[in-house]
Amino acid sequence: MLFILFSTIVVIPVLIGWGKFFEIITKTQLLKGISGKIIFGIFGISMIWTVSAFFVPLNIYVEASTILIGLLYFFKEKLYLELYRFSSKDYIFIGIGLLIILFCGSFYPYILDHFGYYVPSLLWLKDYGLVKGISNLDLVLGQMSIWHIFQAGFSNFTDPFLRINTVLLLVYLLYIIEKRSWIQLCFLPILLLFSQSPSPDLPVIIFSLITLQEILANNRKTAILFAFSVFVFAIKPTMIWLPILAFLYSIFIIKSPLKKLTAGIVIFVLFCVKNIWTFGYPVFPISIIDLGFSWKPSQELLDASSEFAILKTFDNQYSYQQIQQFSTFDYIKNWLLLDGIKSVINILFILSLLVFIIFTFIKKNKTITFICISLIIKSAFVLMFSAQYRFFIDVFFVIIFVMFLKYFNERKSLILSICLNLIVIGFMIFPSIAAQLIPSYRMSSMMGKFEFKQLYKPSSYTYKTYHSYEVGNLKFNVSKKYPFNFDTPVPAISESFVFDYQKAGVFPQMIDKKDLKKGFFTKKMSVKEQNKVKKITENITNSYK
Repeated sequence: MLFILFSTIVVIPVLIGWGKFFEIITKTQLLKGISGKIIFGIFGISMIWTVSAFFVPLNIYVEASTILIGLLYFFKEKLYLELYRFSSKDYIFIGIGLLIILFCGSFYPYILDHFGYYVPSLLWLKDYGLVKGISNLDLVLGQMSIWHIFQAGFSNFTDPFLRINTVLLLVYLLYIIEKRSWIQLCFLPILLLFSQSPSPDLPVIIFSLITLQEILANNRKTAILFAFSVFVFAIKPTMIWLPILAFLYSIFIIKSPLKKLTAGIVIFVLFCVKNIWTFGYPVFPISIIDLGFSWKPSQELLDASSEFAILKTFDNQYSYQQIQQFSTFDYIKNWLLLDGIKSVINILFILSLLVFIIFTFIKKNKTITFICISLIIKSAFVLMFSAQYRFFIDVFFVIIFVMFLKYFNERKSLILSICLNLIVIGFMIFPSIAAQLIPSYRMSSMMGKFEFKQLYKPSSYTYKTYHSYEVGNLKFNVSKKYPFNFDTPVPAISESFVFDYQKAGVFPQMIDKKDLKKGFFTKKMSVKEQNKVKKITENITNSYK
């Protein structure tokens, strides 16, 4: 907890300073208040580092210069005085909330993507920046979320335990208190479950709710709101509903001229360029708009990824061949009636949408109508490509927020928040109880136990056991008896992808065998290389015996 607190004490003033700097140069505010400056700082730094990562690694020099500039503006503009604007009651809120957030953020990371996607992305960004064709090495690395770019820039010495999400939760608490948006206090306990990892799910949920709050409050700064909504989409494209909503709000309610959308369009272009550089196509993981770049992944691997997404849609309870034989009715029925908790989530998702549509018809409010349209479009995309609950979990937050905004006053929100906090904290301390109550929720079985050392140092895993191999001009590492490469030196390939490459008859190669930064492409294997990969996969298989 103490380590995260020290990180927070450094990061928050830096973000405030940068937020003020961006307000000066853009002559606008993203949001009012100290939380608004922090969020503007996150927005601006993320954009600067995304551009920088094309050319330089996000190393200690980038981090140190960013911190110095932020602190310079923090003290030069006397921004520390804004911290005194909170009332004594607010400070009590903040103090208690900070303790809860720090405590929950100090647990072991347990989200599987932390080990297979988040940390490997950060290792590459810190050492090399954005690498051309990195998806050829390990397909999931082609995502390179802007949130991981932001985390990577602070992970050299300010936040080495990767708890930037914990810091963001404190910022969210400040926003709730400043805006007196008490219903959002009820969301905070649920979001604590994302505090141990740099999961992009947390920022997109928080930022979307903040944007929604501003739109419902009739914020007329449409240029910055649209730009920020595209930024949220760039963090995680499943948030496509937010820029759609911001666009409809700008054009049909505020009636802003189209030129005010320019900044958002520029961010969208940057997002596409980043994806093309790392993945070969404009939007990961969809292989549409093929511009013929030589570093795009092989079609066999993309097809395998698509099959995997379909299997995950049905929680791996059916084979791909069985799913292919489903009629439309079977597809819907089997998705709704999966074994375990995911069936409940899927049914609640459909029911929530139906209830919200009815609510929209009753309200006859233009803004709520646009919110409903945006959510329907997003839901249609998710259901078409991969209807996994993690891709539509934000919809629940939005619907609850809009429908109960006027119902939850401070007292009701505080009571519910306390109850939910107790449940979540109990769940984190005793995950085995949840595993017994909800056996189908497999994540609870992966959560580490509470340790007293968390009170000063957040819990984290180390493994550093791996094999090294060479195929063609690529020397690479594979974790030993573990499917992910969260602390394996780069270049590392997840063992599942080695098997995929063997099946497809292709293997990643370096564009320049002397420089990893130059990137990777996929090459068809020779007979000699196929034999070498066969020995590697046999070695991986035998290591588990």
